[in-house]
Amino acid sequence: MRGNLIDATNETLYMVGMASLWTLLGGVALGVLLYVTSPSGLKPLRVVNWPVGIIVNLGRSAPFIILMVAILPFTRALVGTTIGTTAAIVPLAVAAIPFYARLVEAALLEVQPGLTEASRAMGATVGATVWRVVLPEATPGLIRGFTVTVVAITSYSAMAGAIGGGGLGNLAYTYGYLRYQTEYMIATIAILIILVQLFQALGDRSSRVLDRR
Repeated sequence: MRGNLIDATNETLYMVGMASLWTLLGGVALGVLLYVTSPSGLKPLRVVNWPVGIIVNLGRSAPFIILMVAILPFTRALVGTTIGTTAAIVPLAVAAIPFYARLVEAALLEVQPGLTEASRAMGATVGATVWRVVLPEATPGLIRGFTVTVVAITSYSAMAGAIGGGGLGNLAYTYGYLRYQTEYMIATIAILIILVQLFQALGDRSSRVLDRR
């Protein structure tokens, strides 16, 4: 049992870690795009903001299990398989990126307009303003949003494991549910709770340290 739990925990950490990395990159990019092109953004462009917003909303509204099944061809095209921890990373990231993008947009919108106006008045480009002013000022909010997203990805990973993704979810389903070994179910739940608490504590501490207000 100990060996199974260690292997499953490592698989879950791998899934969560890789999916979180892609979510950070994709979510920040989409969130910045939504912020810049919004009606109150640095360069309002409804022709860009509206369709991107719809795509993000669609991604957020799809239940994870349905999304995971729906993009099986896309997952196979990317990684060559639809089963296992590597394959599970694709739907995890696809589900989490739009979720985090909205949190990024919200964090950026909280930056004082006076700071961006001053930057633009001094001749800074839109890109420079975002990179040197908006993102640094919004860093605590971005970290808090990312922490929430990582916790959600951890939850998603358990669901992915139940349908072939590996990790703690697969262990709980295979041994705890199908084989009625309650100790596996209890152990996997305890490990997931510990992981969530660690992620939350790390995110909260990082946010406080980097908060310049």
